Amino acid sequence: MKILVVDDEPIQRKLIVHQLGRLGIEDVEACASGHDALTVLATAREGIDLIFCDLQMPGMDGIEFVRHLTRQGYAGKLVLVSGEGERILQTAEKLAQGHRLHVLGALSKPVTMDELRHVLQQRASPEPAAVRASRHTYTVDALRHAIAAGNLVNHYQPKVDLATGAVTGVETLVRWAHPQDGLIFPDQFIALAEDNGLIGELTRTVLLDALRHAHQWHMDGLPLQVAINVSMDNLVSLDFPDVVERAVHESGLPSGSVMLEVTESRLMKDPLTPLEILTRLRLKRIGLSIDDFGTGHSSLAQLRDIPFTELKIDRGFVHGASRDASLRAIFEASLGMARQLGMKVVAEGVEDREDWDFLQGTGCDFAQGWFVSRAMPPEQIPDWVADWEVRRPTLVSMGS
Repeated sequence: MKILVVDDEPIQRKLIVHQLGRLGIEDVEACASGHDALTVLATAREGIDLIFCDLQMPGMDGIEFVRHLTRQGYAGKLVLVSGEGERILQTAEKLAQGHRLHVLGALSKPVTMDELRHVLQQRASPEPAAVRASRHTYTVDALRHAIAAGNLVNHYQPKVDLATGAVTGVETLVRWAHPQDGLIFPDQFIALAEDNGLIGELTRTVLLDALRHAHQWHMDGLPLQVAINVSMDNLVSLDFPDVVERAVHESGLPSGSVMLEVTESRLMKDPLTPLEILTRLRLKRIGLSIDDFGTGHSSLAQLRDIPFTELKIDRGFVHGASRDASLRAIFEASLGMARQLGMKVVAEGVEDREDWDFLQGTGCDFAQGWFVSRAMPPEQIPDWVADWEVRRPTLVSMGS
């Protein structure tokens, strides 16, 4: 393993090199500037596996250095180090991740041996999906054929009541079962459908399958509410509420068993038509959830104007909120606002027990995330619910 340390402060640079040596890492090169480090990267016979980079450096600061790493196609791993405030360090980490660099962490100076040891233990972990290699590009014709051939399949992620631990519903997450590439996630084809007039047909396919599965669960004694994501592009067709109402009626499910999750991924060209459609859906007793609140174009104006029944707080403000004052402040403000508007609140991105315990103390209504369960095919839901019922008493008692 070859490591590069980039820091303009001689003492800090030597300290990290010394600490790495004590941890058994001898192949370490140190540079006093970002320019020197880029030269090392360009001329090194063997690749650099891991870089420790200071943020506050003269000439080329750490943020500029990160941009140059991306341009050079650096494929190794990165640790950011700084004596600046925690919020600057967090922002720099998000920026580096946004550049699709594999960031192992962001450490405050002075770096301790335990922190270094923890970072080195992570170096063998698999790269996150955003860093993994090349994503395929799909054509409109291929997606159109997939919809017609029934190659879109629904997976479901459970949602549970934080107070009781009871399973209350599932969110529908569509996948494309590609004959060569396996399961393709929606971030690779939803925009394609929106841009080429296929989103209406895609949504209808997802909706009908979700209602069919929900009906079967109801028959099996699992009265789960099913949530379906809808695009803003679905909200331009004035007959959309009638299409949804008819599909729900034909499924035999009560209207309250269906929730539509709305994410405003793009600005509305005509705000009146979506407002009419969403209001008519509520008149038909279809639940409305504002998804990923706090990101994208979602705004306070939407909460003022649209009769949402549920607010989903984005995972970026949930995971780690128990130990991050900024995230906690944003989460609690969103929760309080929703409470005053009479809305139920779902916390997304609940990834560990620390998140779960924190949420139980806030009065949040529902939790969703990997700590509860990942998304799964419909046939796995009954067995998962049975397993969850065994796990549930311990989780509820932990938070009490």
